[in-house]
Amino acid sequence: MVLEKDLKNVSKDFPILKQEVNGKPLVYLDNGASSQKPQVVIDAITKYYTEINANIHRGVHTLSQKATDAYEASRKKLQVHFNAKHDFEILFTKGTTDGINLVASGFTTLLSKGDEIIVSHLEHHSNIVPWQMLCERTGAVLKVIPMNNKGELLMDEYDKLLSDKTKLVAVNHVSNALGTINPIKYIIDKAHEYDAVILIDGAQATPHIKPDVQALNCDFYVCSAHKMCGPTGVGILYGKEEWLNIMPPYQGGGEMIKEVTFEETTYACLPHKFEAGTPNIAGGIVFGVAIDYMNAVGFEYIQQQEDELLAYANQELKKIQGLKLIGTAQEKVSVISFNIEGCHPYDIGTIVDKLGVAVRTGHHCTQPIMQFFDIPGTIRASFMFYNTKEDVDVLVSAVKKAKMMLL
Repeated sequence: MVLEKDLKNVSKDFPILKQEVNGKPLVYLDNGASSQKPQVVIDAITKYYTEINANIHRGVHTLSQKATDAYEASRKKLQVHFNAKHDFEILFTKGTTDGINLVASGFTTLLSKGDEIIVSHLEHHSNIVPWQMLCERTGAVLKVIPMNNKGELLMDEYDKLLSDKTKLVAVNHVSNALGTINPIKYIIDKAHEYDAVILIDGAQATPHIKPDVQALNCDFYVCSAHKMCGPTGVGILYGKEEWLNIMPPYQGGGEMIKEVTFEETTYACLPHKFEAGTPNIAGGIVFGVAIDYMNAVGFEYIQQQEDELLAYANQELKKIQGLKLIGTAQEKVSVISFNIEGCHPYDIGTIVDKLGVAVRTGHHCTQPIMQFFDIPGTIRASFMFYNTKEDVDVLVSAVKKAKMMLL
């Protein structure tokens, strides 16, 4: 585990960063899509499959008990990390998208025609499409919080959208495309004034911010392990006990039942009611290892390092003639979206990749944002605490070279 004195060399914990891409040292700036994994996480995956691989909750034999204990210990770590009141309020999912769909499915029987759901203009498609599908099933109406040219939500307009018809509000904590940190505490408190339920999509926030779900008082909070130095295919849904008890199960199968007959089935208690079938056991266990690692690094250090990277990258990229930043909110995490006048984002991304720099290009699953700015997409550089100012320098140099080649 990383020690405080080693923080300046924290990138050494990530073996993938030591490689070359296209003959150049890798500069990985696509962390918004998925973060890299420290050696301790990689080792934990190997350890599970070589030492305790067995199905959980179902066996009296030693390996099954060891796997069950490790899986539930990870759930407890996540409870503590997010400050949930109970460990059974932490449900393991396939990821953020799965968690949102679980809630959307559960509200199928809780909404009526004419009820209203509010999302924002800054949402990832995963926090738009499930609610559109829910509206189609129930006759509910989808409302959208508008944004301004800085990429900030208009809270005055949000206030106007709220009414007694509002039953559910779903917004992201941080925009994946622009890095905007939304005022979710205000959004949550206002929703509750109208007795609306609120879900927070924390996929882009949790790698940078340590949310306290009780202090926020959100009803649901979702995130994914793979953006937090953990494995793919696993995430969590935090849900308040009262709502998890009200909602029907998302899926039927083994483990989520109390008793099954051909006449009737009764469901297991929380959290098992929502965890049908054999889960991603290794993923769940190793998510806990990733949380331990990030807490050892320390979120105070993470935020300090990433704020410095963001400021430096803004400063240096602005020096490039013809470069336009997309999303200039006052409150941001370490994500920069930009375009070069006269160049398609894909062309820039392709050239900088040849120079060893990994960035994301396109609409970032946020087509409404791109439509707002009337652009096909952006070049997005997203930083994690293991990135450095030297990485920024390489990015800037690569963008300059790409621009020179294209114009």
